[in-house]
Amino acid sequence: MYVLGVDFGGGSSKATLIDEQGKIIATSTTEYPTIYGEGGKVEQNPEDWYKAACENIFNCIKSIDKTEVRCICFDAATHTAVLMDEHFNVVRNSVYWTDTRSVKQKEYLALNFSSDIFNKFKHNVDTIWTLPQLLWVKEIEPSVWKKVKRIFFAKDYVRHKFTGDFCTDYIEAEGSMFFDFEKQKWDKKYLDVLGIDETFLPLVKSPLDNVGTIKKEIADKFGFTYDTKIICGSTDTAMEVFASGAVQTGDTTIKLATAGRICVVSDKLTPDPQIINYSHVIKGLFYPGTATKSCAASLRWFRDTFGGSFEEFSDMAENVNIGCDGLIFHPYLNGELTPYGDPSLRGSFIGVSGIHSKAHFARAVMEGVALSLLDCKKYLEKNGIKMTSAKIIGGGAKSRVWRQIISDCLGIKLVMTENNDSSFGSAMMAGIAVGFFKDEKDAVNKCSVIIGETIPNFENNKKYAQIFEKYKKVQVLLKEIYND
Repeated sequence: MYVLGVDFGGGSSKATLIDEQGKIIATSTTEYPTIYGEGGKVEQNPEDWYKAACENIFNCIKSIDKTEVRCICFDAATHTAVLMDEHFNVVRNSVYWTDTRSVKQKEYLALNFSSDIFNKFKHNVDTIWTLPQLLWVKEIEPSVWKKVKRIFFAKDYVRHKFTGDFCTDYIEAEGSMFFDFEKQKWDKKYLDVLGIDETFLPLVKSPLDNVGTIKKEIADKFGFTYDTKIICGSTDTAMEVFASGAVQTGDTTIKLATAGRICVVSDKLTPDPQIINYSHVIKGLFYPGTATKSCAASLRWFRDTFGGSFEEFSDMAENVNIGCDGLIFHPYLNGELTPYGDPSLRGSFIGVSGIHSKAHFARAVMEGVALSLLDCKKYLEKNGIKMTSAKIIGGGAKSRVWRQIISDCLGIKLVMTENNDSSFGSAMMAGIAVGFFKDEKDAVNKCSVIIGETIPNFENNKKYAQIFEKYKKVQVLLKEIYND
């Protein structure tokens, strides 16, 4: 028997098929476009997610007995709303969470509701959250907003195509900025701000909850049985934290994906303006953390703009001196989160000279992300959250060179597990739902395998500390320019 986990990331979807022992049988990845435009526009077409999911699932099951697939679990980046009419037809592209066009709406909310929002939702207002994004659509596209009768989130939309359900999970809901964190329910006050009521919003469940069985036409399409389960699923970071084996207080993950995250599992919230708080998939636990907005997204932008491949960049970067001979990159392609919470910041290369080659620029991007993560780490330390090692996860973690840069810059040991991406975490959750594993910790014990460590070079760590001082000085100077 088998189960499937399907993830939707910043630029691609990945599906992972595992068996009853947690062994990966097949994986498949399909990219889809992100639409960029003036004013910080970042959007995706929800139909692209569905098409990518179908392609990946077909690829994963082509060599097995399709009737042996018992359960499917979806996950995706949070905050990304799908706007639909009363018949569940999509009325516009989804505003992706890195979009920064809602600055004015963010400022309005901060001016009028700042303390109340922080108390209820445990975060400061920023353009990354769904509330200001939806307020932007309401104010800028009123004719579109009038059509909206149902609001989903990314993974929920795709799952709806498979089951016809209308629900989400509590972790996803916590990223909307209109779901009360402590009461665990939609907040009427901020629904009123949007001019909607609870009928617009999905029923809130737990990630493991069964939301129904697969539609007959979908089962026939793939060759699945009609009793194939679909569970609610959750956000990509929640699933990655779980897949990495971070299921106990103090366990730490560093994520090199579209965004960069440092998350430390805790049994309590850490309310702070620059710390992102979410519930863990295990009830009673949380994974407070920091975030740099453009992590692997920076390297993807570099690839798409100047050509090359991620493998080439790692090979090139290995032969460049630490500090890139004076070249420094700030990865603020769409503003920055921790510790600035400033959507107006933008990326920059500073210190360019005639000696710099493409290899220097490739390494500078990697180092810039590492320096941004160091900024995040220092902020956590100011709040009493210490770390000496971490599980390294995300697509960027595949690069040995980038792992070493991160380890040296942060001065901590990085532990690699064999499989730790969110689609694997979703597959593990699906396995729990059908009895492959007793619970989350049993799934981790059977599925999370350590395959290596990256030890920091403390001489390099001292060099990065000096570079970081310059990095911070430049950030202060450019902040003034970007805010103007």
